[in-house]
Amino acid sequence: MAIFTKKIGIDLGTVNTLVFIPGRGITLNEPTVVAISPDNNAVLAIGIEAQTMIGRTPENIIAKKPMRDGVIADYKITEAMLRYFIGKSLGRFQLIKPEVLVTVPSGSSSTERRAVIDAAVNAGARAAYIVKEPVLAAIGANIPINSASGNLIMSVGGGTTEVAVISLGGIVTSHSRRVGGNKLDQAIIDYLKRRHNLAIGERTAERIKIEVGSALPLKDELHIGVRGRDIVTGLPRNINIGTNEVVEAISERLKEIIQAVKLVLAQTPPELSADIMDKGIILSGGTALLRNFDELMVKATGVPAYVAEEPLFCVAKGAGLVLENLEFYKRSIMARR
Repeated sequence: MAIFTKKIGIDLGTVNTLVFIPGRGITLNEPTVVAISPDNNAVLAIGIEAQTMIGRTPENIIAKKPMRDGVIADYKITEAMLRYFIGKSLGRFQLIKPEVLVTVPSGSSSTERRAVIDAAVNAGARAAYIVKEPVLAAIGANIPINSASGNLIMSVGGGTTEVAVISLGGIVTSHSRRVGGNKLDQAIIDYLKRRHNLAIGERTAERIKIEVGSALPLKDELHIGVRGRDIVTGLPRNINIGTNEVVEAISERLKEIIQAVKLVLAQTPPELSADIMDKGIILSGGTALLRNFDELMVKATGVPAYVAEEPLFCVAKGAGLVLENLEFYKRSIMARR
């Protein structure tokens, strides 16, 4: 068993962190949240336990999200979090220092990439590798990235939208926008405040998006009861929200995501454009699960679009496949310390 646990793939997301271990699959899927005590910066809880504290903590506890827009916003806390995730994944094999592969957005700067590697090594990795997210999403979506034809992968996570054309194992052209599921949630919060004078929290906004949200208007709307605080009276109040209100709330943010795809399509060499028209856009990441997201892409670009199998796990699965063939990929797609 020990041979399996020397390599760990970490999909370090803005919203969730997934850990993949070759031979065992995805072993951990927890929120990227850390609860700290502001007095001495001590870490009190990480992951699921910390998530339950968001918006409900007393003054002596702060629940923090150390990743913003797909990159490290708080280095110290990220390191503590990585240490926890690595330790939890290794279980009783903690004496063995693992090789760790961590994902980064394609638009991250060299300083941001360096911070990820340093955090992983300081958290107990023997060696740390970083791979750009679209490449891993493509591998995890079973796209043959080493073939000579073009593939367009789009990964829309909590913090970033990554769009890339991949051919011969590398990124030909890509664009990274710091807009994703979190910005959609924020748009819902802003909309309810503006339209209904109702204040709601992030978790309620996310629930609205998941349960009744859609990228395009629906004939048969879905509805959800929402509880929040009336901004005028300061008292709790319930309202009913339908799908088409959510569509209206998030439409501006979705336009930004579409813009990223259009930019990449405009920069794609003609030979590869023909391949993309044939094969379509592959959609991965949690936001790909939004109702009619694929249809919106088709409508906006004229290119067929398909949601990958298990879009939430594409990047983590890609990390796992790379780890299983580490020697092969080391030469082609990696940056390491």
